[in-house]
Amino acid sequence: MLIAFACLAALVVCCGLAYWQWQRFESASGTFQNLGYVLQWPLFGLFPLFMVWRFRRLARQNRDGALSAPEPVAPGPRPVTTVDAVTPAPVEHFDDEEDAELAAYNRMLADLNARDGR
Repeated sequence: MLIAFACLAALVVCCGLAYWQWQRFESASGTFQNLGYVLQWPLFGLFPLFMVWRFRRLARQNRDGALSAPEPVAPGPRPVTTVDAVTPAPVEHFDDEEDAELAAYNRMLADLNARDGR
């Protein structure tokens, strides 16, 4: 009985809030956001009732044995996966100006890393 009263109270309060948002929507400062709330508040009010219905339905299914635990299945042998060793690709050297800049930048980063590691 207490749950039914709480669900009814939630529905009444949320419908009141929806009416309030409708009044705000119709006012001069109303926006479409207020209209969205008009549609949203009744759903919030119906949610506790839906949850009570859902919990009772799940409890009834559990009593009837519909949600009984499945039989455990013994795991079969696991397949073995092997990974070949990866060989690094050869480093190619280019004489482009951009690569020279990149090499200088990498040297600078290595120098900064060496200083930071001290």
